[in-house]
Order: sequence, then structure tokens, then C-alpha cells
Amino acid sequence: MRNEFLIVDKPVGVTSQAIDRAVKKIFDTKHVGHAGTLDPFASGVLPIAIGRATKFIDFLTDDKSYRAELLFGRATDTADRTGQTIAHLDDFVMPTVERLNDVIQSFVGTIDQTPPKFSAVKLNGRKAYDLARRSIDFDIPTRRVTIDRIELVSSNGNLVTLDVDCRKGTYIRSLAVDIGKMLGLPVTLNNLRRTRSSGFSIDQAGAVEELRAESFVEVDRALGHIPSIEINPKRRRPFLNGLSTTVSISDRPTVRVYCEKIFLGLGAIVENELKATKLFITAEGVESDGEQDLRVLRTALLRQVDDDLTVDDDGDQLRADDYHEVF
Repeated sequence: MRNEFLIVDKPVGVTSQAIDRAVKKIFDTKHVGHAGTLDPFASGVLPIAIGRATKFIDFLTDDKSYRAELLFGRATDTADRTGQTIAHLDDFVMPTVERLNDVIQSFVGTIDQTPPKFSAVKLNGRKAYDLARRSIDFDIPTRRVTIDRIELVSSNGNLVTLDVDCRKGTYIRSLAVDIGKMLGLPVTLNNLRRTRSSGFSIDQAGAVEELRAESFVEVDRALGHIPSIEINPKRRRPFLNGLSTTVSISDRPTVRVYCEKIFLGLGAIVENELKATKLFITAEGVESDGEQDLRVLRTALLRQVDDDLTVDDDGDQLRADDYHEVF
């Protein structure tokens, strides 16, 4: 069984949960999860944790990068092209490149953002998109999000393409709508492709039909942003059994722990005492990842995704407004 991350290039029209289900069936394990859900209409980097890798999703970096295409002159209830039109302009003047740049740069930094009503944000235990489907009137509180960079790639007719670097919790759909509001024009998100997520790039991601060895990433490599420490072999079993080990390193909340170059898991150092916080292997060891024929995996994943393409988590036909959070 594999215990690593599989970096998938999620296609348009498939839910992130469908990819999870396909991977579960292929590897015959319940321990599968993804880092950062993508809306069905979006494509791009979707990191899938398999086996023991699921224990380390929360320790991945929260960096996200997107290429977003904004359609000016139309607004929808879902804030993307799949929704119902709520505002439309046929005759309007597009803002100049200079004006566009001024506006988009005002969103760089830590800002207040209101998630779309068609989103998985929970209000009193209910998902916002469930309330929106039922035409229930409600408000979603704003929250603080961080956008590190926005670059204007092109402006062609009523289509504007942006590259966005941001952190977990940022909604690109909301960003598109807010840009439109500042310019006094209806705007909706026409296309969205995630090019980077949690430290993984689109170059590593394999399309469902083109799965390759490079798309599998070992857990400790995925956690390369965390400092590492090597312990004496005599301390291997005590560490794995939860006992503390004295080290000559100052306090660290999280470190990768190795013994004879084998990744054991994560630990914390407090007052020169190292103790395990999240184990990758146990005192008895960890199952070998083994080798599986990639051609077989590609075929199986493609088949499972095709079978699951139009079914949501409740077994119902997938609707355009089945939205999940774009982290």
C-alpha cells in the first residue's frame, strides 16, 4: 500500500470528492483525503493523501496559485459561468489596463472577503449552498484572507486573465466579483485553473489519463519546509514509543525526525526535549509502498472518475451549484 501524496491535475466537471473515491477504490483503502477542494468547474493541482499521508495534510504549506479568467458584463448567482445570470450588460466600456492594474493591486495583502453564498461555508451547521439552493435569505460573515500577488496577464475584449498567489481560505470567485464592484461592472469567474497548491506545482500533477511516477510524492518531501533532525539509532524505539529524547537544539514547535535517514514522523522540541507529535511509522514499522504498474493505475483511475463524473456525495446528479471551498 502506498503512503504518500498523489498530485492530480483535476479535470473540469469532476468533483474533488470523486477523485478521492476513485483513489480509495484503486488502492483499496479508506484512508484517502485531499488538500484544498476545487470547485467542479475548476481544474488543476489537487493533492491527494493516501494511507498514512492523510495524517500530515494539516502540516502542508497553505500557498495557492491560480490562473483566473474574468468575464466582464455578466454576473451570476454562483459568481462563476455555471450560475444563473443576475446582471448583464451588452454595451459598456472596458476599463483601461492602467485602471485594471490599479484596482487589482488594491486587493494584494490581508483583506476582508465575503465568501460566495454558493459555497461550503457552514452557518449554524448548514452549508451555505444548501440554503442558497432553497432561496433562503442569509448573510455570510466576512473573514480575513491573504493575497500575496495578483498579476494582470491579459485583457482581451471583455475577458481579463489574472495570475493570483494567495493563502488558504481565499475565494477567487469572490475576488472576481469584488473587482467588478470596484469598477462598477458585473463580473463573473469564467475559468479557473489552480497551478500550485500546498507546495505542489502543476508540473508535478498528472492528468487522470497520464498518471506518472513523478506525481507521487513521499510524505517527508512534501513537508520539506519543516526543519529536520536526525536522532541516534538507540533513541529510535523510545521516540516511537512516545518517550522524550534530549537534544542540543532550541525549542521548535514542529520538526521532521529521522533515524538513519528514515523518516519517523514529526516531533516538538521543548526545553531541549524532543517528543513525537505525529508518527509516520510505528515501533513495528510501516507497510511498504511497493510498486504498481502506472498504466493499470491510469486506466483504473480514469474508469472510476468517468463512473463518478456526474454523481455528488449524496448520490444525486451533479448540479452546477454543487460548490465546495476553493482553498
